[in-house]
Amino acid sequence: MREKVQRLLNRLIEVEELLGHPEILSDQKKYRVLTQEHSQLADLKDAWDRLQRSEKELDENRQLESLEKDPAMLILLQEENIRLLIEVEAAQKEIETLLVPPDPRDSRNIILEIRAGTGGDEAALFVADCVRMYQYYANQKGWKTEVLSTSESEIGGFKEYIMSLSGPNVFRLMQYEAGTHRVQRVPATETQGRVHTSAVTMAVLLEPDEDEKVLIDEKDLKIDTYRASGAGG
Repeated sequence: MREKVQRLLNRLIEVEELLGHPEILSDQKKYRVLTQEHSQLADLKDAWDRLQRSEKELDENRQLESLEKDPAMLILLQEENIRLLIEVEAAQKEIETLLVPPDPRDSRNIILEIRAGTGGDEAALFVADCVRMYQYYANQKGWKTEVLSTSESEIGGFKEYIMSLSGPNVFRLMQYEAGTHRVQRVPATETQGRVHTSAVTMAVLLEPDEDEKVLIDEKDLKIDTYRASGAGG
C-alpha cells in the first residue's frame, strides 16, 4: 500500500505543476479534470499525513508505556494509546477507500429534485428541512448550489424544490440519496400533539456534460414532409 500511496503523492506534485501551466488554464475541460484529480489526491495526502502522525505518536507512547512505573501515568498512556489506535485504523480505512479507482462520474454535477409525498403540508415542511440540510452539507463540502425551480406551499414549505450541485465528488457522495425518505414527528401544523408520518421523494440526476455528444440512429427518426395546398404552394 505504501508504494501505491507514494506513486499517487508524486502524481499530486505533477498535477499541482500542471495546474499552473497557461495552456491548462486556458482549456476549461482539462482544467476541470485536473482540479478534480487534485482534490482526490489531496484527500489521500491528508489521510496519509494523519496516519503517519498517529503511527509515530503511538510508537512513542508504547515506548513510554514500557518504561513507565507510575500506575496513574500508565493508565493515561494506555487511554492515549487506545485513542491513537482508533485514529490509525480510521486513517487506514480512509486510505483504502481513496485507493479504489474513482468512477468517472464521481465529480459530475447533479440536479437534485425533492418533492413532497404523503403528508400534505407537513411533507412540504419536510422538503424545506431537506433543502436546508443539503444546502448546509454542500457548503461544508465547498460545492456550488443553484436553485433551478421551486413550488412553495401555503405555510412556508415546498411542494417541489429543484437545484443543481457542482463540485468535487458530488455524484459519488449524493447518488444514494435518491429514493423515498420518511419522517415521523409531531408537525408544526398539529394542534393535538399527534405524531404524523410524512415522506418526500428525491431524484439525483446527472447534469448533461457539455462535451457529451448525443447520437441518434437514423432508424429512430421519423421525417414527415408536406406540400402546401394553398395558392403558391
